[in-house]
Amino acid sequence: MSLALDPAAQDLLFREARTANSFTDEPVTDEQVQAIYDLVKYGPTAFNQTPLRITLVRSPEARERLVRHMAEGNQPKTAAAPLVAILSADNEFHEELPHLFPAMPQVKDLFFAERPVRENAATLNAALQAAYFIVGVRAAGLAAGPMTGFDFEGVRKEFLDDDHTPLMVVNIGRPGPDAWYPRSPRLEFDQVVTTV
Repeated sequence: MSLALDPAAQDLLFREARTANSFTDEPVTDEQVQAIYDLVKYGPTAFNQTPLRITLVRSPEARERLVRHMAEGNQPKTAAAPLVAILSADNEFHEELPHLFPAMPQVKDLFFAERPVRENAATLNAALQAAYFIVGVRAAGLAAGPMTGFDFEGVRKEFLDDDHTPLMVVNIGRPGPDAWYPRSPRLEFDQVVTTV
């Protein structure tokens, strides 16, 4: 059975896409980021929660502050990427639920009145949205370099607040020379799928 998505698009989004480790100096514009968000905002989340928050690191001063919190091996590529995004989960996402889920406006208080419940939901659903964001970056013809090798608490204190939990840092741009490591193996269908 074939997929409905054109094979070239399948390659762009999945088969040929890799985590980029180097980038050209071609800028990533606000218009490109807007187009990415306008596409991926339609990805499903539970109760349409939409807890992902994106902090774009553009200024040299902010970049320097971020690089200090990155793991040593991630510092050079974060310093050189045309754009860096800090993806975080908004633990107060429930305040938007009456607007985002009008079919059941009481869901805000019914399910998400307690902070630990919100934090778990925010982390799960923002991680899902982060995956959509990475695919959206690829759909824009750009490469993404998502990383979790950084001081999470340092990044939270430096760029966020107590209501936001950092999830990952994503370098974004056109791939540079030797941007890719060789493709690593993947598990096969029968290794991950069980029918009961």
